[in-house]
Amino acid sequence: MRVASQLTINPAEAQHFGRLAADWWNPKGSSAMLHRLNPVRLGYLRQLADAHWGGDAASFAPLAGKRALDIGCGAGLLCEPLARLGAAVSGIDAAPENIHAARAHAMQSGLRIDYRVGGIEAIGDERFDLVTSLEVIEHVANPAGFVAGLARVLAPGGLLLLSTPNRTLLSRLALITLGEGLGQIPRGTHDWRQFLPPAELTQLVIDAGLRLIETKGLGFSPTRGFQLSDDLRLDYFVAATTA
Repeated sequence: MRVASQLTINPAEAQHFGRLAADWWNPKGSSAMLHRLNPVRLGYLRQLADAHWGGDAASFAPLAGKRALDIGCGAGLLCEPLARLGAAVSGIDAAPENIHAARAHAMQSGLRIDYRVGGIEAIGDERFDLVTSLEVIEHVANPAGFVAGLARVLAPGGLLLLSTPNRTLLSRLALITLGEGLGQIPRGTHDWRQFLPPAELTQLVIDAGLRLIETKGLGFSPTRGFQLSDDLRLDYFVAATTA
């Protein structure tokens, strides 16, 4: 689930997530939390895409004709739904183990997805209409360089979507003390000191030359699970486009 290269790679993070590769598609395994997050992520992404490109909310393929890039794609939990929504999808991850698992699962699912081992710096001159990087930036070595790289590969008029935990007492309690402590999240996944507050991340986005669309909270309810929220304390999304 995470990015590698000379400028943004954190080798320890890549190794950590690479060790989880074989279990990534198990909805009750080590990545169970991501499986529970995915419906909310996709619903919000679909909402943003329809608004950004004036799409038909009833369409089964709202991303048809669009190139999508998921940075820190893990074993493809987001890439595969994006492909089913019609996009031509590329997924990049630091861990070779993750890309191997992603390719195998896409083949089993009958999906053509361009998976690559590497990081944002390896994209070259390619440009993408949709760029996503969810729960990744807290794992890279150079957040400012990472966001600048995302901005560089975003096509004119493109849509960027980021998500990350906020650096609050609530996130430390929920994600580390309880999540990792009770085994809902693999131990060692998070370093609370690396979480970015919304003001810091949105400034990185602006400094990269992008125009902020909105920030949106990702909350949790014991009765309804993960849901969009105006409360940014736990986790949040940042959506942006080219200036």
